[in-house]
Amino acid sequence: MAFLVWLESLPLSVWVHESPSVWAQPTVLTLGMGVLVGACWMLDLRLLGIGRNVPLSAFRWVFRAIAISLAVNVVTGALLFAGRATTWGPALPFFIKMCLVVASAATVLPLRSYVLRSDADTIEISGNMRLLAIASILAWSGAITAGRLLAYLVAGA
Repeated sequence: MAFLVWLESLPLSVWVHESPSVWAQPTVLTLGMGVLVGACWMLDLRLLGIGRNVPLSAFRWVFRAIAISLAVNVVTGALLFAGRATTWGPALPFFIKMCLVVASAATVLPLRSYVLRSDADTIEISGNMRLLAIASILAWSGAITAGRLLAYLVAGA
């Protein structure tokens, strides 16, 4: 707990948590999330049949965007966590959110392997890939919802 108290008292943590500036919490909250979830959902929806006329190979760029935005979200998420470390660190809703983020990110690897196949444009999308796309959408939706609800479920947040 001492580490969480130290983390929360850092000047950058205090600024992100308490500053009224648009460059503090609002920017940190949205900086990479739109790109990360948006790119994942574009691919997921394509795998579910939306935009069938667009070849899967056209989505190869998505994985670089996902990797970069995931890295940005790790940094910005750490900044947000640092501002409320003593409240969120021991909280079950925060743990659930983190599990959903990990589950969401884990769906990307098998989808990447599938899309990067040389014959991805000519094969029928398998049922397993469709289920994985649905799991990805649900996990990202759950992670975003859990993140927003965290402020209401954890006292003092």
